[in-house]
Amino acid sequence: MHQYGVRDVERLLGLPRSTVRTLVEAGFVSPARGSRRAWLFTFQDLIVLRTAQALAAASVPSRRITRSLKELRRNLPATMPLSGLSICAVGDRVVVKDGGGRWQAESGQYLLGFEGNPADGSLSVIEPAPTAPAESDWFEKGLALESVDPGAALEAYERAVEADPAHVDAWINFGRLLHEAARHAKAERAYREALRACGSEPLLLYNLGVLLDDMGRKPEALEAYETALRGNPALADCHYNLALLYEELKRPKDAIRHMAQYRRLVGKG
Repeated sequence: MHQYGVRDVERLLGLPRSTVRTLVEAGFVSPARGSRRAWLFTFQDLIVLRTAQALAAASVPSRRITRSLKELRRNLPATMPLSGLSICAVGDRVVVKDGGGRWQAESGQYLLGFEGNPADGSLSVIEPAPTAPAESDWFEKGLALESVDPGAALEAYERAVEADPAHVDAWINFGRLLHEAARHAKAERAYREALRACGSEPLLLYNLGVLLDDMGRKPEALEAYETALRGNPALADCHYNLALLYEELKRPKDAIRHMAQYRRLVGKG
């Protein structure tokens, strides 16, 4: 079964990393873990992620979203071209269009003669092949370029934060790509500038902690991780990294505490 990384989710669905994390933490999907504990999503996860975000935006009640997604996952095929499926909110019903068939997600009941239209309340979730992002939308351009040209994606994210210094997701992706390219000094400058512009955003602090940890600056990494958790105690990966760091710093009680928090958050307690 093919699996997708977070970068693939960003590129295919147009969801920023912070939104993906929010939907995972809300329990809509439970991705597997790959190397360095990176999330790995299935095809069904992609559908569920995009559906949850779109239906919430369409003001579908959260209980109905949860019930519909549970039934939707049960009926989804293991593989399918992303252009072959759409999910619509029609009134308070969640309707799936699968090739020539149409069925209600919550009950599995097939529907006849339905054609989604945003004007009467429907909402397409997985669209046909996306069009190229507009030149002015540098963040979207960066998402589209990451897998094919990371250098150009970096330039796009840099333009995005120049245009909007408070664009948290653009800063997060900009800093991450700099880190991955081993441009550590510039990545640190980017994260610190982002924190000045956006405030104590937990994901920025977490990413800064990972960077400082990789640079061997353990006390500063610890401070960044702890500050991130004060803003969002549910950052499971932050607890995990802190547990490892405290173990390395010979503080076993703190290491045990954060590992216990990590296990509780990911359901392994």
